[in-house]
Formats: sequence, structure tokens, C-alpha cells
Amino acid sequence: MTLGSVPLSSPIQEEIAKAKNFYQTFERRIFADKTIVDLLAKLEHAIAKSHEEMRTAGILEICRACEQKEGGSCCGAGLENRYSSWLLLINLLLGVGLPTRRYDPKSCLFLAHTGCLLKARHVICVNYLCAKITHQVDARKIATLRDREGEELNTLFLLHERVKRVMREWMNA
Repeated sequence: MTLGSVPLSSPIQEEIAKAKNFYQTFERRIFADKTIVDLLAKLEHAIAKSHEEMRTAGILEICRACEQKEGGSCCGAGLENRYSSWLLLINLLLGVGLPTRRYDPKSCLFLAHTGCLLKARHVICVNYLCAKITHQVDARKIATLRDREGEELNTLFLLHERVKRVMREWMNA
């Protein structure tokens, strides 16, 4: 088993399989690392703050209406290919089950009727706001959301790097 760089064109099923394999192989060791456990808790808190900010700003409702009434979605098929096995592993560590098939053939593999199934999301999924949202939502609310997203993404980055470093050490030992 190698952990080398993952090509951007790697099929998502391969990435999911790698993530599940890493999880099954290293779960106990990962959860024994206090820094990883602390960062997982910090990330869950940051994600909750970002989602709450999206809700209070009205963004979740705008997205839901766009998807359900207008048939549009920013989460189109192929977006899942941006996800690496590392980011999917972090989702598994957060208790997220990874899907095996799409809810909608036109949508991202990780999009369900309730929204995104993932907790730890790719930076593009966290940061993207369409023009409809930026025109309808007060700029101060968006600025507050951006602050929350920054906390989320910074914590995710630290966790991502820690998991990679620790796992590489174990694999090279």
C-alpha cells in the first residue's frame, strides 16, 4: 500500500476505497493521537458554526429553493472528483458514511436530498457563493460567514496535514 500523491483524475471510487482502507487499517492508531482527536473536535465545532451562520444568513434556504424549485445546483456531477482519499478519510473519522451511488445523476456523488453528506468539504464547496446569494444576502452576513469558513478551513488544513504526517510515519516505520 502506498500513500504517494493522488492524481487529480483518479476516479472517486478509487479514492473512497483508499479512504476506507486507511480507516480500517489505522482507525485505532489515529484515534490514539491526541492532536488528531482534538483537531477533529475543533473541526466539528467550526463546521457547526459555519452551518449556523449559513442558516441565519438565509443561504441554506436560498440553496434549497434553487435546487428544489429551479432545478439548479452548484453541486454538479464531477465535483466529487476534487475529493482526495485524505479528505474522505477525515469524513470517515467524523462518522460520515460515504455513498456508493448518486442520489441524482446530474449531481455530485455527495449531494443527497438533504444537502451535502460530507462534513469536511473541499475548499471550493465551502467558499463558493453564487451571484444569487451575493445579491440577496447582506454583505455583513457574508463577511461573518467568511470568518467562520476561515476557521473551518484552517482547522481542516491542520487536521489534514497531521493525519498525513502521522500515517506516513506509521507506514515508514
